[in-house]
Order: sequence, then structure tokens, then C-alpha cells
Amino acid sequence: MAETSVFTRIISGELPARRLYEDDQCIVIEDRSPQAPTHLLIIPCKPLVSLAEAQIEDAPLLGHLMWVAADVARRLRLEDGFRLVINNGRGAGQTVFHLHIHLLAQRKMPEAGLADGLQG
Repeated sequence: MAETSVFTRIISGELPARRLYEDDQCIVIEDRSPQAPTHLLIIPCKPLVSLAEAQIEDAPLLGHLMWVAADVARRLRLEDGFRLVINNGRGAGQTVFHLHIHLLAQRKMPEAGLADGLQG
């Protein structure tokens, strides 16, 4: 049997966390090691290991997670913008193997030339 993730333990109430948002499909909490002044985690209640392991039946849940991210950003008045990040797998920096979306804001995050050469 797979080890229970820290997020599963937070969702069940076994571990404390300040919940900024909660519904029957997900929770939103503050990241314990923030990489920006606003760094939130949008975590589905369903224990999906990663985005790559999601199935077609998870599509409505994945859409809901994106909607929640945008709704929380609106409520927090993050008018200057925000970034959403999903780390998929150890090689991409995933450390908790329960799908989650990082919402980062209130810090300048340049693209660092990522779009160079893509236009025209």
C-alpha cells in the first residue's frame, strides 16, 4: 500500500493547515516554504499522484482546480498577475506525490526569454 501523503493527512484533518478555500473537491492552503509573497497550494481531495497519472474521468476535477485558482486570485485581488505551476514527477521538482497546483503572486516572475524566437 502506498504511503499516505502529507496532503491527504491535511485534507483528512490529521495535520493542521490554514484553509483559505475548501469545497467537496479541493482545498487551498498556504505553502509552508513560500517562494513568493503569495504562495498557495490548490490540492484536490482525490489523491491523484501527478498530472500525468490523471485519467479522462479526472478532466472535470482538473478544470475545477483551475477555476478555483482563478477565483482565489480574484478574491485576493491579485490584479498584477499570478503564476500557476504544476511539478510533474521527481525530475520536475515534485516532492509531494499528490497532485497540487502552486499559485505564486506578488513577485516579479519574468519569462527569461522563454518566448524568444517563437514569434513571426
